[in-house]
Amino acid sequence: MPTITEEVRRAPRRDAAANREALLAAASATLNEHPDAGLEAIAAAAGLSRRAVYGHFAGRDELIAALIDSGAVRLNDIAANVDHPDTPTAIALLGARLWHAVEHVQLLAAMAVREPHVDLVAGALAPVRERLAALVERGIADHGIRSDMPAETLARLIERAAIAVLHEASVARLTDAEGHRLVMLSVLGTAGLGWQEAGALIATAPELAFPPAPADPAASEGARA
Repeated sequence: MPTITEEVRRAPRRDAAANREALLAAASATLNEHPDAGLEAIAAAAGLSRRAVYGHFAGRDELIAALIDSGAVRLNDIAANVDHPDTPTAIALLGARLWHAVEHVQLLAAMAVREPHVDLVAGALAPVRERLAALVERGIADHGIRSDMPAETLARLIERAAIAVLHEASVARLTDAEGHRLVMLSVLGTAGLGWQEAGALIATAPELAFPPAPADPAASEGARA
């Protein structure tokens, strides 16, 4: 059993870990809305002082670097676990799965075009890009997608098509279901499918269906009562 002294020593560490997570969550939400937000705004959103931020990060750039790393880990894991024998379906599925990590994707999309974070984002997301490049090469080889341009060029255009949907989502306030469908239509169109062909694929491939919302435990309890 831990002694009272050991519990007292552990408490500050637990508080510090909670504060760090609160700062990362607040920074993600704040920077998604206002990419130029400063430390004061981020600290205020987390319910902490600016001084508290410096207890965890040397400055704004280090905080953003931590966010990029955190988001990239999640996106890279998603990319590593997405596949389908039909290459267009696999590309659409990759776009849809990444869409559902939308907070991380929006932040990384915003940081990807801003110095000094461009190279950091590019490096952190290298596994996602490598997965997309492999799918594009496979799709060209099996004639599932367009082959009228180099694979590396097509992969970059597909990536930018997905990012364009994120920007549209911030303007048009798309629902999750609308964004899910639009990102697939966008990447499939860039990959060379006609709009009707892309729509038919999305409508008929069960893997591409919009995932249902998780059940509300409270509602389930009420139904059982």
